[in-house]
Amino acid sequence: MIRLHCLRLARLLGLTLSLLLAPSLARADEFTLIVQPIQSAEATKKAYQPLADYLTQATGHKIRLVTALNFVSYWQTMKSGQYDLILDAAHFTGYRIKKMKYTPLAKILNVVSFSLVTHEDEPILELKELIGKKIALLSSPSLDALRLASMFPNPLRQPIIVRVDDAAQAARLIKEKKVAAAMIPTPMVSAFPYLSIVETTPQVPHMALSASPRVPKDVQQKIRVALLNASRTSEGKKLLAKLRLPGFEAATPKQYLKYADLLRSVFGY
Repeated sequence: MIRLHCLRLARLLGLTLSLLLAPSLARADEFTLIVQPIQSAEATKKAYQPLADYLTQATGHKIRLVTALNFVSYWQTMKSGQYDLILDAAHFTGYRIKKMKYTPLAKILNVVSFSLVTHEDEPILELKELIGKKIALLSSPSLDALRLASMFPNPLRQPIIVRVDDAAQAARLIKEKKVAAAMIPTPMVSAFPYLSIVETTPQVPHMALSASPRVPKDVQQKIRVALLNASRTSEGKKLLAKLRLPGFEAATPKQYLKYADLLRSVFGY
């Protein structure tokens, strides 16, 4: 009788433990994905939900897209290691590789730069002409903000910074004559025919998708393969069309590590 009672008790304990552990096991199959906030939260969700859906299908795990309000909040939460998968710029990717052991899985094809632009009706020929004038750009430590800071190293001779939620808003402020200039991704310049380029920053590797050490290696590999093969599959081609991207290519830590140093002047580095 005692033995039978012990067996029943063991089974009951086993059932209880399985019920208690079930929620945590379900969560282990869900991974968060965030994209740097170069657009509003609403626009980011609309633009990148197809990527989350594509990776969910490719991995068999739930990939949940989350957003950040701006670069200030993004910088703080990103450093805490809250996100499993992150698609963002070279300096952030390099920082996480260096400081947080993230692994770059794939990058968007080609390179990217930013351009300081003004209205074609009011061309600016030299940077010093913008001292004391309004320039629209995303909050620091976005890459465009860091690049602009390097253009004006003298703390006593600075432009007036106007923070915006996305690059398109910065371009519109120029059209409305509310700012003298803006920093926007160079590929966007052609979308606004009234813009004139003052200066373009050095090129850096395009955005990369990197994974936290929490993401199992087999899941990382499934994501890597799905992105690298996107241009060769029907579902992948649909994704690239929705994202308006040319495709993905292999990414290595060496490509991104040096760009982490761009964040050295940022509080909390």
